[in-house]
Amino acid sequence: MRTIVAAAFACLLAGSAAAQTSPSQTTQVWPTRPVTLVVPFPAGGPVDLAARIFAQHLSERLGQQFIIENIGGAGGWTGAARVAKAPGDGSVLLFGNQATHTFSQLMPKKPLFNAVADFTPAVIAIENSKVLVTRKDFPANSLSEFISYAKANAAKLQYGSAGTGSATHITCVMLNMAIGVDITHVPYRGTGPAMQDIMGGRIDYICDVISTAVPLVRGNQVKALALLSPARSPAMPELPTAHEQGLKDFDCDGWNAFFFPKGTPDAIVRRLATAISDILDMPAMRERLEGLGLNVPGRERRTPEYLSRLVLSDLDKWAAPVKASGASEE
Repeated sequence: MRTIVAAAFACLLAGSAAAQTSPSQTTQVWPTRPVTLVVPFPAGGPVDLAARIFAQHLSERLGQQFIIENIGGAGGWTGAARVAKAPGDGSVLLFGNQATHTFSQLMPKKPLFNAVADFTPAVIAIENSKVLVTRKDFPANSLSEFISYAKANAAKLQYGSAGTGSATHITCVMLNMAIGVDITHVPYRGTGPAMQDIMGGRIDYICDVISTAVPLVRGNQVKALALLSPARSPAMPELPTAHEQGLKDFDCDGWNAFFFPKGTPDAIVRRLATAISDILDMPAMRERLEGLGLNVPGRERRTPEYLSRLVLSDLDKWAAPVKASGASEE
C-alpha cells in the first residue's frame, strides 16, 4: 500500500504542475456559467444539506450560480465517477468524502476511477463525527449493553448504511469488528432511506453522521448510544464516546471536501479554496455548522496541499482495516 501511495503522490504532483494557468485564462473559463456541484448522495441526507449551505454562499461570494446535482448510488462512487470524467474547466466539482476518495479505492477489485490521478483536490470544508444510532425500542441504553445484546443476537440483527462502501457502512464494519460480531448489512441509496427504516423499526442500527442523527434523537425517533469519535461533540455533549464506554481509542471521524476533475487550472482551484475558507470564517456559518454537529477545520488545513496529503494518508490508514473486515469482497 505504501508503494501505491508513493506512486499516487508522484502523479498528484505532476497533475498539479500541469494545472497551472494564467489569470487571464482563468477569467475566461471560470466562473462564466453556472457551476455544477455534484453531491454523490440523494437529496436530504447530511452531505447534501452541507453542500447546499456551501453552494448558497459560494453563489453569493463568487457571483456565479452553483447548482446542486445529486447522483446517488454505490456509496457515493457513481457521483464521483461522473466528476472524474468531466472536463477540468471549473464548471463541475465534487463534494467528496472518505467514501468517494478512500473506500472507493480499497473495496472494489476494479475501482470506477483513481481517487488521486483523476481529481484535483481543492479544499476540505468540514470534519464530521459518527454516532451509533438504534431504533428507539432497541433493548440497550449504553454501548456496553449494545455489545452484550449484539453478541447474543447477532444472527437476527441488521444494520443499515448509505450504501456499500459509504462512510456509514465502513464505520459500522469497524465497529462490528471491534466488538467481535458479524451482523447482516442492509445497504440503501443514501442515509435518508436507511434512517426511515431505523425509525420504522425495520432494521436495528446505523453508524450515522451526527448532523442527521441529532434532530431525530432529540425528537425521540431514534436512540443514540455512543459517539464514535475521540472527543464529545458540542451538538450532543451529553453523549459519551465509545472510548469513554470502554472501546478504547475507537475513532471513525470523517470529512467532506471539494474536488475538481484532473487538469483544472490552479488559479481556479485556489480561488475556490480561498472562498470556502472565507465562508468558514463567518461566525454565522461556523455557528450553523457546529450546530449540526460538524467541525470546522483550522485555516492551516484549508489548502489544496493539505487535502492532497489527507487523501493519501487515509488510503494508507484504512487499507489494512478494510481488507481485514472483508468489506473489500462485497
